[in-house]
Amino acid sequence: MTTTEPIKKTSKRILALDILRGITIAGMIMVNNPGSWGAIYAPLKHASWHGLTPTDLVFPFFMFIMGISTYISLRKYNFTYSHATLVKIVKRTIVIFLIGLAIGWFSRFCYGLSGADETLPLGERILHAANSFGSLRILGVMQRLALCYCAASIIAITVKHVRIPYIIGGILVVYSAILLLFNGLEFSLDNIIYTIDHALFGDAHLYKDTVSSMIGTVQSSSEYSLQIFQRHTYPIDPEGLLSTLPSIAHVLIGFCCGQIIVNVKDNNLRVMNFFIIGTILTFVGFLFSYGIPINKKIWSPTFALTTCGLAASLLALLIWIIDIKGYKKWTRFFEAFGVNPLFMYVLGGVLGILFNTVPIGGHSIHTWLYSEAFVTWFGDKTFASLVYALVFIAINWSIGYILYKKKIYIKI
Repeated sequence: MTTTEPIKKTSKRILALDILRGITIAGMIMVNNPGSWGAIYAPLKHASWHGLTPTDLVFPFFMFIMGISTYISLRKYNFTYSHATLVKIVKRTIVIFLIGLAIGWFSRFCYGLSGADETLPLGERILHAANSFGSLRILGVMQRLALCYCAASIIAITVKHVRIPYIIGGILVVYSAILLLFNGLEFSLDNIIYTIDHALFGDAHLYKDTVSSMIGTVQSSSEYSLQIFQRHTYPIDPEGLLSTLPSIAHVLIGFCCGQIIVNVKDNNLRVMNFFIIGTILTFVGFLFSYGIPINKKIWSPTFALTTCGLAASLLALLIWIIDIKGYKKWTRFFEAFGVNPLFMYVLGGVLGILFNTVPIGGHSIHTWLYSEAFVTWFGDKTFASLVYALVFIAINWSIGYILYKKKIYIKI
């Protein structure tokens, strides 16, 4: 269910929060839509397994902000449990989860239809493409957002807020123990995350992931040797059910930071608090990474702590630049993404599917732009891939900017 309504901005609104939200949404759209998955600059790739790249920051940054937004939205209910409040939380959770499933189905439908045997009748091709439920991925980005929003919101209206830091610590400690005791740090079919997802959903409904491992070397000369790598494919879902547990703690950290946004009125104090929190969380995350590596695909506790710390630090910097120093001219682009975040993310997903499946002159829109235009113009495939991603963002922004100018905000 979506509604449109005007939102009146006041001087109390923290523009930096909208901008950080917009930066993360634009980043998520960019890294999900390169010109070619085989031609990407290193910072725009996810870490293969353990490790952290700039691309690994965009999703956790958004979840951190979602925690802050959850605090702000639930404040109007005075964080008090009521049947009506619970119903609103559950309804929104279901809607977001179903949107995630719908995007997954739409993707399979469009790709199935574009790749179907054209000698078959159109109706048969449509029915075959539509019947993809047997391999539909159950979990995903939107689904994780829904589950974490639901859990964090219910905790916020049923638990005293002074106890939430203890809940965060308890979740991360318990999850750390599970990872260490049940092969949670291994990229293998023995991983507890895969074991649980496989038992509940089956491999057909999980994301398929790959990683390269060196299996040997070959001496090519007296000075040089060639390393031999083997590609392994495992259905370890990066948005798996078990790894949603630390994601809930992640959102709750953002929720606690939302208290600072609301209760601390002076921006200079906000900046100081967020820099202190960001420094502590980042330091603790990197420190404990020697025992539990930073890993997005299993959402390791150190990943949650480090990325929340970096998000808090970046928010502090943006508040200082935008809301204290008043440098706002550059923010307009990201504000169009930030005020309609979930809608813009869904829009990017839908347009990405259509660009890859709708034909133009025998090629998809994606192929026509990337291969026929950008690669031809620039020669360098990697640079052309980046240009395609930036153009794709600009197309999404043009739609978001129209909504922004008309002061139309779409709530999901």
